Amino acid sequence: MRDLIKLNEPLIGKDEIEAVTAVLKSGILTHKSGTGPRVLEFEREFGRFVGVKHAVAVSSGTAALHCALLTASVKRGDEVLIPSFTFAATASSVLLCGARPRFADVRSDTYCMSLDEVENSISRETRAIVPVHLYGLPCDMDPIMEIGRRKGIIVIEDAAQAHAATYRQRKAGSLGDMACFSFYSSKNMTTGEGGMITTNDDDLAQILRMVRTHGEERPYWVSRMGNNYRMTELAAAMGTVQLRKLSSLVDRRRENAKVLTEQLGTSGKLMTPIEPDEMRHAWYLYTVRVRGANAGKRNKIVEKLRNKNIEIGVYYETPVHLLPLYRDVCGGKRGMLPETERAARQVFSLPVHPAMTPEDVMYVADNVKKAIV
Repeated sequence: MRDLIKLNEPLIGKDEIEAVTAVLKSGILTHKSGTGPRVLEFEREFGRFVGVKHAVAVSSGTAALHCALLTASVKRGDEVLIPSFTFAATASSVLLCGARPRFADVRSDTYCMSLDEVENSISRETRAIVPVHLYGLPCDMDPIMEIGRRKGIIVIEDAAQAHAATYRQRKAGSLGDMACFSFYSSKNMTTGEGGMITTNDDDLAQILRMVRTHGEERPYWVSRMGNNYRMTELAAAMGTVQLRKLSSLVDRRRENAKVLTEQLGTSGKLMTPIEPDEMRHAWYLYTVRVRGANAGKRNKIVEKLRNKNIEIGVYYETPVHLLPLYRDVCGGKRGMLPETERAARQVFSLPVHPAMTPEDVMYVADNVKKAIV
């Protein structure tokens, strides 16, 4: 049996180790305002990469979402429109503000929020819209932004999986009023744990920096709700090195994804992921969907592949609205989001990360073709 092909594998090299070691030797491990020299450097470079005026580093992707929602003054009695086909943090960040998630269904081809659903699901209580760039593919953001502006609703990109993705030649993270990134260890770039919020709005950036440090307007002067969401100097040093490698790492993901699509796209038994015109997929995950007679056999196919030492992900087997907490809080029930629930039964994700060799990619493709016979 060959070695396990992991679903995702961070590429950590000598440069990252040296950067972190230099921070340890400096003795400056963090800063009480979250503005140590390494954090400031990382923020500048990340903002420049995304193409925005401001980048605010925080301790996780979930912290980024919570900070953005607090900055948008989301509060008890408000609703935030989100997809259910996402990681639970998108929804839990809303609950942490005392607000209520309102779930919108997704498109059957991209798994991103349906524009019709966005338009039709907005209520008088809707304070924010959080489109999720799922698996690394951006949502159709311009129409969503038009809806937000027309209705006076703030739009916050959940770009946790979309580092280096582009939409109409603009990078994910520069498309909404604010955007939130995660640097968890599985992501296209990592700080171990960490997050970033990006924006072009000077006022929002000022509030974000307050919110990440207990809501302090100045040291020990708290003027709004916040938390300790600072990024450490260690994480920022690692992130700066990873950011400089990001474009080449995503290029390798794209090469691997191209091979998988060439190998799997003609079977007729799988729907391979699409890359619509004017979008550039970041390929955080390569997600296929069983179709036809195989549509009800996803779990058996996944088990066959795992038995071949290929790590397979199922994102997301249970949509958020059907998780116990959200059934209780939001009245989630089966049948309310048909496209989401159908996708949850049929999709699975294959390794596509840059540590894979060409032989690894072909091994995955060959075994997928055998498993779906």
